[in-house]
Amino acid sequence: MAVISLQKGQKIDLTKGNPGLTKIIVGLGWDTNKYSGGSDFDLDASVFLLDKNGRAGGLEDFIYYNNLVGGNGSVTHTGDNLTGEGDGDDEQIKVDLPAVPAHVDKIAFTVTIHEAAQRSQNFGQVSNAFVRVVNEANGQEVMRYDLGEDFSVETALVVCELYRHQGEWKFNAVGSGFSGGLAALCGNYGLQVG
Repeated sequence: MAVISLQKGQKIDLTKGNPGLTKIIVGLGWDTNKYSGGSDFDLDASVFLLDKNGRAGGLEDFIYYNNLVGGNGSVTHTGDNLTGEGDGDDEQIKVDLPAVPAHVDKIAFTVTIHEAAQRSQNFGQVSNAFVRVVNEANGQEVMRYDLGEDFSVETALVVCELYRHQGEWKFNAVGSGFSGGLAALCGNYGLQVG
């Protein structure tokens, strides 16, 4: 089966076209320009569990490097990669779709640059960013979205969303940037962070 390659803004059925797909791995990857400012880049994947109004209920709906499991155990971040070295996925999030709590209407996958302001870094210095969905049962890649190079000063990205639609899950290739890093993203989803 060919991997479905998505364009920005495209929405596609995830579970409907893949019967029996229940446990997925969402892999995120990127390359960074080592010569920008000299500091290492530390990119962090975070996940927001959102209700039908696009809001997170509290910090338990925010899965990131300091809170690796959420949604009653249905979403697991496999841990922080501090350098982004190497090929393949830099960070992975596992999702057990049938176990996602009923009030969660949408799962947003985001990437932010740690200490971006202090290190004068932004997504204009990041290339080859991608997200892919893998069937955990057999390791097969189901779909992939390459984000392209259309970012400059942003320090946070909403990469993609999984959302419920008529009892199934769909995938939305979002690819939109934010300035203000993780704090701005949290505010967007109704969370206050220190």
